[in-house]
Amino acid sequence: MEVLLKTGDSCPDFSLQDQDGKTRGLKDYLGAPLLIYFYPKALTPGCTTQSCSVRDAQENLQGLNCASLGISPDEAKLQKKFTDKHQLNFPLLCDTQKEMAQAFGVWGEKKIYGKSHMGIIRSSFLINSQGKIAAAWYGVKPGDTVPNAMKVLNDFQE
Repeated sequence: MEVLLKTGDSCPDFSLQDQDGKTRGLKDYLGAPLLIYFYPKALTPGCTTQSCSVRDAQENLQGLNCASLGISPDEAKLQKKFTDKHQLNFPLLCDTQKEMAQAFGVWGEKKIYGKSHMGIIRSSFLINSQGKIAAAWYGVKPGDTVPNAMKVLNDFQE
């Protein structure tokens, strides 16, 4: 990983297609908090756990005026299958060129069973209404994305 974003940094600008072919960018979400999480591959166990936890928290997140975006290098067809299978209720962006992953510092070396390869390092980010990083979690566990975000979002409310 080259770039590690931290609290107060500007969120990297982006413009990617979602699972339905709609282009979404940072400008579409300014003015309210945004939860962005990166996952390695749609329809895999950890990514399903992470995405379903975001799905299940939508009412609470939206109650705090927070939108959600999931991002992986998968093609739209697989993202759509993932969305439909698990009834995900938020956009999944297709970062097939890994440009957004690199800009966020989540594309890096991973070791599995003693072998190294390049891939997505599961991470999540809370962006504030001005487009700044409110919090960044690199190497997050699938079940920790929502609790981490809710803690920071609740701190916004105090």
